[in-house]
Amino acid sequence: MRVFFLVFARDEERVDEKIHELESLHFPYVVICGKDLGHPNVVYRKCRGKYDAINFGFEFVPKDTEIVVLNDVDTKISNFEAALRLFTSYDIDLVFARVSAVDGPQQVFLPLLRRLRNIMSVAASGDLMLLRYDALKTALPIKPCKAEDSYLLFRLLAQKGKAVDCDECYVIAEKTMTAREEAQYKARTVSGIYRALALANPPARIKLFYIVLPFISPVLLVTGKKGISWFKGIMMGLTEYLRGDVSGYWQPVTA
Repeated sequence: MRVFFLVFARDEERVDEKIHELESLHFPYVVICGKDLGHPNVVYRKCRGKYDAINFGFEFVPKDTEIVVLNDVDTKISNFEAALRLFTSYDIDLVFARVSAVDGPQQVFLPLLRRLRNIMSVAASGDLMLLRYDALKTALPIKPCKAEDSYLLFRLLAQKGKAVDCDECYVIAEKTMTAREEAQYKARTVSGIYRALALANPPARIKLFYIVLPFISPVLLVTGKKGISWFKGIMMGLTEYLRGDVSGYWQPVTA
């Protein structure tokens, strides 16, 4: 199976480590990086958002590729072959790897998201996604959107495609560490998801979920600090979108 990795990096941090990992997997790759590093497999692109990096990076994917892998630089991949095997066993278009957070509120949120996604594909996990070449090509170019991973999921579902989770393949990633960071991160993703809904027109049940989400999200307040940060993030993200935010670039929160 012909596989090609597109890796996304804001700057030089973790790039050397990721290159070492990719070369140990023996798959061709290109790193789209916000800093010019002078490496033959690292291509400079000014940071405009991951949506732009995907659009730009796809031009480097050979046309005979079967599976395109979208991967964030700050992840460590385990058991990648398990995700690939799903494409040979099932008629699917997209596979999500399981994401494990090192610490912080996402340690609780990510397992909840996976359980919810077993019921309905309400959001994507963009840390490591595998897509059939033709499915990704059809979805491009992505318009400015801070939830480019969910946009790709919604666009695929709108075209009757199928996405599945792979528990055996997983990535370890550093996510948010504080309640403030978690609220800001959730605001970014929620604002982006509402934008993705408008752009991709997914099935009605997914739209309905996000229509009712603001009304049911107060129940999160009873779960403590993590739930409060999730509620705040949901409401901030919705407010950003309703105010007309259609940007595609997110600036990480600093302490």
